[in-house]
Amino acid sequence: MLFISLYFFDFGVNMEREFIMIKPDGVQRGLIGDVITRIERVGLKIIGLKMLQLTKKMAEEHYAIHKGKPFYEGLIEYITSGPVVAMVVEGKNAVKLTRKIVGATNPLDAHPGTIRGDFALEIGRNIIHAGDSPENAKIEYSIYFEDEEFVQYKKIDEEWIYE
Repeated sequence: MLFISLYFFDFGVNMEREFIMIKPDGVQRGLIGDVITRIERVGLKIIGLKMLQLTKKMAEEHYAIHKGKPFYEGLIEYITSGPVVAMVVEGKNAVKLTRKIVGATNPLDAHPGTIRGDFALEIGRNIIHAGDSPENAKIEYSIYFEDEEFVQYKKIDEEWIYE
């Protein structure tokens, strides 16, 4: 694992990890494949992936920043209402790139071509969650993944993706 990390630093590539969750509405609507395809097509590498049912404790930990807000209880109820797909991706500027692919939180403000712009109509059913900074992504993916669960590998197309 250390060798792979040094490989990226030797070439000056600023690799980041990002947490992405396909929410219950995305899973129920059969959009898992569409979301993963969009993530992979831009060159991000999936290093952790699992489907799970969030417990109330996990949801409260994930959304602790929103505790006390009017929508908090509904959010917890919704996010625990069905299975989700949690993933960690890795790539150069992964957080910023993912946020662009995902689109604005409110689908009415999301541009066509983004996940939310193409697949969502309501802010409370907006298909996907993505961390808003490398630091928050780490906090979030630590709720769902142990470091040992990440698979480190070099994709054959990386030399064609990164300068």
